[in-house]
Amino acid sequence: MASKITRRTFCRSAAVAASGMMIPGTHAWAQAELPKSPITLIVPFAAGGATDIVSRHVAKKVSDQLGQTILIENVGGAGGVVGATRVARAKPDGLTLLMGTISTHTINPLMAKVPPYDPVKDFTAISMLVTVPNVLMVSKQVQATTVKELIALLKADPTKYSYGSSGVGTPPNLSGELFKVQAGVKMEHVPYRGGAPAMNDLMGGQIPVLFDVLSGAAPFIKAGSIRTLAVTTKKRSPSFPDIPTIAESGLPDYETYTWNAVFGPPGMAPALAERLSAEFRKAVADPDVAKQLRELSGDPVGSTGAELEAQVKAEGVKWGPIIQAAGLKAE
Repeated sequence: MASKITRRTFCRSAAVAASGMMIPGTHAWAQAELPKSPITLIVPFAAGGATDIVSRHVAKKVSDQLGQTILIENVGGAGGVVGATRVARAKPDGLTLLMGTISTHTINPLMAKVPPYDPVKDFTAISMLVTVPNVLMVSKQVQATTVKELIALLKADPTKYSYGSSGVGTPPNLSGELFKVQAGVKMEHVPYRGGAPAMNDLMGGQIPVLFDVLSGAAPFIKAGSIRTLAVTTKKRSPSFPDIPTIAESGLPDYETYTWNAVFGPPGMAPALAERLSAEFRKAVADPDVAKQLRELSGDPVGSTGAELEAQVKAEGVKWGPIIQAAGLKAE
């Protein structure tokens, strides 16, 4: 959900880190000392989900690099708001960090009548770690094998079709709303309490169209249980290179994805923030960690803090009008 320039910048950062080249300006920052106490990485969702798994893979590597314990603490509630708020109010000493997502740093603040926090001012951006595509699928009863064919069906009968997602205000929901706007079609949104029941209804034909996170849909795609039309990123997913993108299927400006990024409390010393950023970038560039992330259908990034902050700002500009037009509000 970033601009094309931002994604290229992210990729360049990851390539530099992977090559072992010195990133300009990081030598002095790399000398910043961290307090010799365990670091707590707040995961604002329940254990066992994709964000939790990503957090544990990366945290283990960073812990090994630092020779310092990193504790994962799952603080769920309000779609990530509870955990994010805790970090926003923590001491800026580098010992409390957040594994943020587009939900915590874009969707929730935009949907709330009174935003729980400012996603830019109330945090210190550390590093974007990984992006994960969403995916557009249809049941096998739908007579469409491409995005163009689906759009034609939707335009031919504007009241016939609906689409499902894992819930109101989730990244797949926003993917569906952006698709409607850019394709000029109508579909009623059917929100589910999670991706699993939505996928079950897609396979059973109770809903014709589903937007889901690729990592959750991957087993069903591999099994051929549903018909997959496209991924939502600008480039094809390395995990499923045969699946086209929506952008190449007739909507060139279409791009959405979910992401995981590390944030600290506001007011962190720049040297401390950059030291942590460098460690997380190094971890994501590690071949074993990158492999683990790709197995989750993720695309390792490893951005700087400045790039992450720019990303968060760009997300707000992009999604504010879509959320407002769709009338999405926090439940």
